[in-house]
Amino acid sequence: MEKRVIAVFDFDGTLTTKDTMLEFIRFVCGTKKLYLGILLYSPLLVLMKMRVIDNHKLKQRFLSYFFKGLTYSEFSEYGMSFASREAELLNRGTHAMLLKHLQEGADVYVVSASVVEWVRPFCLSLGVKEVLGTEMEVDADGKLTGRFATHNCYGKEKVRRFLEVEPDRDSYTLYAYGDSRGDYPMFELSDYHRKV
Repeated sequence: MEKRVIAVFDFDGTLTTKDTMLEFIRFVCGTKKLYLGILLYSPLLVLMKMRVIDNHKLKQRFLSYFFKGLTYSEFSEYGMSFASREAELLNRGTHAMLLKHLQEGADVYVVSASVVEWVRPFCLSLGVKEVLGTEMEVDADGKLTGRFATHNCYGKEKVRRFLEVEPDRDSYTLYAYGDSRGDYPMFELSDYHRKV
């Protein structure tokens, strides 16, 4: 019996031409507030690049600056509205590979370090089976706490989250597509991979 085929795509820089986190912040908060946030957090950005602090903590604090206290329903609505903007950021070459996998009957997943609320609406419209990504914590009043409800879906966490959904690794052939070192653990898990 022939094995199922699964294709896993990273999102930022793979299916898109840019980092969508900054584009999403600009979309919701405006360019001025985005640049102010970058300026305020620039010392921590340097420390992250030097690997003194991890990207999970910095990303959480950075997103908290912009979105803490926003209701989850508002945040989700912004994500759905942003999906039309993401179409302009689509990497046409990688999108063609995704469509090819879909046409051949593969199950296609997007596994991203970005927050699912701005990735999922766009990716599901492409025919993707599921989007796995970083999730924001929501309090009892339905507001964002500024913390993550999950680990940052990056590196080994991408593999862990994917295997939760598709645990029977011997039952499928896995293709993986990505653009950064955060995708290398998924490449190691895959049968075939391509850095884009």
